[in-house]
Amino acid sequence: MHRFYIEKFDGNSITLTDSEQLHRIRDVLRLKAGDAVIIFDRAGHEYKAVTVSIGKKQVELNLTPVNRQRSNNTKLTVACAIPKGSRMDDIIDCLTQLGVERIIPMLTDRVVVKLDSAAMQVRLLRWQKIAQSAAQQCQRSSVPVISPVTDVKDVIANSQDFDLKLIPHLSGKRKLMKDIIAKPRPKNIIVLIGPEGDFTPEEVEMALHNGFTPVSLGDTVLRVATAAIAIASYIKFTLD
Repeated sequence: MHRFYIEKFDGNSITLTDSEQLHRIRDVLRLKAGDAVIIFDRAGHEYKAVTVSIGKKQVELNLTPVNRQRSNNTKLTVACAIPKGSRMDDIIDCLTQLGVERIIPMLTDRVVVKLDSAAMQVRLLRWQKIAQSAAQQCQRSSVPVISPVTDVKDVIANSQDFDLKLIPHLSGKRKLMKDIIAKPRPKNIIVLIGPEGDFTPEEVEMALHNGFTPVSLGDTVLRVATAAIAIASYIKFTLD
């Protein structure tokens, strides 16, 4: 059944006016009155929705709650250094499909991309739309939170609520993932993914000082997108 993301809704009916949603319903899927879809919001609430009318400017739907058991899976946050080009778009898409709960686009000393406040806002809006679209397509019951672009120092300083904190990097003494993801089962994990050129020694030291565990992702040097997807996949498939 086709799925549509709505930021927030109440009651037993809803009116869709978003142009992209209207285009998908009317012109792409060619739905008609009486057809059923699934509506979901950021909190994971789901409704079966039956189209009542489809017009040029809006779609009317009646809603019926769907009883879905809430998952007790481990929550995963990935703070990822922004790579060059449009690769962050692909990272957002893939991490959404993998079930990551929160994604933090991150600035570090060695990040090449330079963004002013206006450019950051434009990218944030695009990344949020990518996450919404990926959540719809992969049939997630929620959309991950895409945080504003954040400096690595602030990410580390505000990591006290996580019970497992990981920083993969390329030098020094590091642990293997299989030796860390074990009992007791962590409930809330954050992973820092560094930029091309890795974290600086100062950034690694700050993370270790704040309770992060250094880990290895193998013998080869992975690109930013590969590292983010690889570690998120391992954690999700091991613990979920």
